[in-house]
Amino acid sequence: MATSLPAFEAASVEALLGVRPGRRSSPLTLAYSILDGLPVSALDRLAELVAPGDSRFKFRLIPKATLERRRKSAAQRLTSEEGDRLARLAKVFGFALDLYGEPDRARAFLTRPHPMLDGKPPLDVALATGPGADLVVNLLGRAAYGGGV
Repeated sequence: MATSLPAFEAASVEALLGVRPGRRSSPLTLAYSILDGLPVSALDRLAELVAPGDSRFKFRLIPKATLERRRKSAAQRLTSEEGDRLARLAKVFGFALDLYGEPDRARAFLTRPHPMLDGKPPLDVALATGPGADLVVNLLGRAAYGGGV
């Protein structure tokens, strides 16, 4: 069963990852959370939102053996690099949710090959590199603000 979010939380990277501000909220809450190590549950949560029912999707973000080691560790935390990649995906998915209004429509956009991305699905481009994710966000922004896609 897919994880759901209230509509007002759709674009929040923190909400998509399940990051809570704790005692003091700050514009750097997400950055600090990534540096401290996001919990493995953040990966599970986002993977279920982006690819519900696809139990292998999370291995596109973190190799299976690495994820199994994280789950077995006492802290069950991701490295800052893994957390950064997860936040990048959450940003792209959140923007797509804002634009399309429904998770299914956002997923359809992200998984369909796109001519402005050399025929690659936006999700593949966003997962590959930070600049690729920025390009997908830019593409979504153009669609949102009338630039066409």
